[in-house]
Amino acid sequence: MSSPLGLRIVRPHGDDALGDWRYVHNAVIPVQPLSLAEVRERAGRNHLDLAHAGGVLVGSTTVRPPKDGVATVIARVLPAHRRRGYGEELYAHALRRADALGATTIETCVLASNEDGLRFARAHGFTEIERYVLPGSTVPWVDLRRE
Repeated sequence: MSSPLGLRIVRPHGDDALGDWRYVHNAVIPVQPLSLAEVRERAGRNHLDLAHAGGVLVGSTTVRPPKDGVATVIARVLPAHRRRGYGEELYAHALRRADALGATTIETCVLASNEDGLRFARAHGFTEIERYVLPGSTVPWVDLRRE
């Protein structure tokens, strides 16, 4: 898919592309780095996409399929590419995917230290529903729901 900003969003196929998705995840979520094997497993149960602008990797999305109508959408933009509208396009892309999967409620999760991500979520109508720390970590996650 192409966009007015020149963003190309595609599903990753093969280890090289999954490695790119992993790179974005690990850059944005350094306290919970994933291995390639973990990314492969996630790709089997979630909808993952990569975003490139002018051939440069700028971000990724994850859509967790709905359970009881609730889908989780996550849009990640690498810090060097923020504030250019890519997050808006990635978020809209993830929402379309969630809607196509039958979601009636949308949630997201953001690392508490990611102030840009929390600001983006709140600006898009999400409110905090839970805050927790995963085993082995010290930085809380924030779950938010779109109202």
